[in-house]
Amino acid sequence: MRSLGVVFEPAFPPERLREVAQSVEDAGVAELWLWEDCFRESGIASAAVALAATTELTVGIGVLPMPLRNVALTAMELATLSRLFPGRIIGGVGHGVQSWMAQVGARRASPLTLMAEYLPTLRALLAGERVTIDGRYVRLDDVALDWPPAIAVPVLAAAEGPKTLDSSGALADGTVIPSGWSPSRVREAVIRVRTAAAEHADEHCVVVYLLTRFTEDSVASDEPAERNRVVGDVSVVADTVEAFFAAGATTVVLQPSADDDDLIGFSQRSGDVARMLGIARSSTGFGSP
Repeated sequence: MRSLGVVFEPAFPPERLREVAQSVEDAGVAELWLWEDCFRESGIASAAVALAATTELTVGIGVLPMPLRNVALTAMELATLSRLFPGRIIGGVGHGVQSWMAQVGARRASPLTLMAEYLPTLRALLAGERVTIDGRYVRLDDVALDWPPAIAVPVLAAAEGPKTLDSSGALADGTVIPSGWSPSRVREAVIRVRTAAAEHADEHCVVVYLLTRFTEDSVASDEPAERNRVVGDVSVVADTVEAFFAAGATTVVLQPSADDDDLIGFSQRSGDVARMLGIARSSTGFGSP
């Protein structure tokens, strides 16, 4: 199981999302990934636009901040997207940037406790279950979705530290790892989350963001400023992506620099990477052979 994606990050103007989503699909890339930053763009609204603008593209939300969102609302929105675009949405949640959560009065004293309550509840609601929980942060009284997804929605969790990796492995369908990680560090994280996933280890997906700048140079940059990203031509990027796959990632998501204005060209070159690696659009990291 392996797939390639492209990020449309919330630093880009929202009015560009439609054309970028279409260009990613046209390029043959399997997945478009988004996330929700305060106070830029809504992850759910952006996902709806990207799904409506395309016909086959899988859209991953990696991630929505748990403290900002009531779990029932997150379940309702993901379920609605899934009913409208079956099999094309991947949900993801995370702790959120703590300073932003404080700005909106949503910061939680124990993010790990929130995750331990939130993830099982979200997955249960999306599975069509009726949930009652009286937790420290998550409280529902006999709640069930009237329109649960007809096709299961994978629920991922963002993780960096050891305890969060353990929680993600045990409680989520997959783990989202931020950019800036080396393949060796990803390999250690993969071992950790799959150990925590226990009997579900083979099904636990690992999504890795990779800061990418395409150039015409076939030699990877070794400048200090470039250590946390790949800089080079399509073959250099493909080799780096392959290294992350070898480390255990199931999805590598190419992330353009925030100052990259040629997002259409980025999509096209990402498609070249996908073809070089032999990754078809239908081969997602979530349940495909």
